[in-house]
Amino acid sequence: MAFNESYAGLSDAQLMEPGVTGAWSVRDILAHVTTWEEEALKHLPLILKNGTPPRYSVRYGGIDAFNARMTEQKRSLSLSEVRAQLVATHGRLVDFIQSAPEHQLVGETRFRHRLRLDTYSHYPLHAEAIRQWRRRMSNEAA
Repeated sequence: MAFNESYAGLSDAQLMEPGVTGAWSVRDILAHVTTWEEEALKHLPLILKNGTPPRYSVRYGGIDAFNARMTEQKRSLSLSEVRAQLVATHGRLVDFIQSAPEHQLVGETRFRHRLRLDTYSHYPLHAEAIRQWRRRMSNEAA
């Protein structure tokens, strides 16, 4: 996956270095991606039952406020805990998607829309930010 490749080979110290996206480190981005996979796992079953997930603008004051809150909640996690959560959550998400009704994965369903927003349209944004940061770091080192 291009997202995993974007940070492959970085040392633990590099993964913890702030400034990749705003003040976020790669570790913070990994925790953020995990948060959105957790959100997918929470809300996709609700969508399958024709339910409506809560609006982030109502519940949290918007997506940015939600992201800030979740980042703060995960700040105390160690790098190894963040990595373990990423792997475990992604595995659960893959298992869930493989068990989802096929008709939900084809065409423009509410299920697929939510899945896209929380996962496969989200990963490239952060992968690109990490790649750009790596280029900046290598240019500064040169």
